[in-house]
Amino acid sequence: MLTRFGKYILIMLKVFRKPDKMKVFWRQLVIEINNLGIESLGIVAIISVFMGAVVAIQTAYNIDNPLLPLSLVGFTTRQSVILEFSPTIISLILAGKVGSRIASEIGTMRVTEQIDALEIMGINPANYLIFPKITAAMIFNPVVIILSMGFGIMGGYFVSVFTTLYTPQDYLDGLRLDFDGFTIAYATIKTIIFAFLITSIAGFEGYSVKGGAIDVGASSTRAVVWSSIMIILFNLILTHLLLS
Repeated sequence: MLTRFGKYILIMLKVFRKPDKMKVFWRQLVIEINNLGIESLGIVAIISVFMGAVVAIQTAYNIDNPLLPLSLVGFTTRQSVILEFSPTIISLILAGKVGSRIASEIGTMRVTEQIDALEIMGINPANYLIFPKITAAMIFNPVVIILSMGFGIMGGYFVSVFTTLYTPQDYLDGLRLDFDGFTIAYATIKTIIFAFLITSIAGFEGYSVKGGAIDVGASSTRAVVWSSIMIILFNLILTHLLLS
């Protein structure tokens, strides 16, 4: 494990060098924003709406004390979505979707000797292939997560419209109750760090592949597993540092 961590650091040192041609970097950045960010909006929206609805239903179901106002449904849904569901759970989903894509893409280039060809041409392959992906994810993932927050809260509102568990006004009152803007900043900070972890770990796993197609598949699996573990670990650390 220490050996692999050392290799990870060495590859990251190659990644975070100034690109040889900034025009190429900006072109790749736009492509990666589309591949890693915009193409993920559909699944994020669907999952967020339904999870927001589920959180709202479960909260309403557990409020069986008549002394507790139904506005707590909106409050609980808002806090759950902003603090934990959108930044952490959606990042875990992106680790599976985006991480496996990055690892398999770069791993395939490694086993087909395309990376070796880039080195022969005098190009820094780690910087050329991984740096735009890391930058794109750190720029666009916060946008994806903020949209996820909106969809999740919208899912809770749909429950109030189509069921009789609570009224839309109760839900909206709960959304406005004791709102702290720092929660958005907290979620954004976590998202940026999670985006770095997902893309850098997946890029490392793909870049360090040796063998053939089976090894590419194994690297994709490792990328998802280690990205998920690091997200959970750093979620605990950041929550303690930022909220305690």
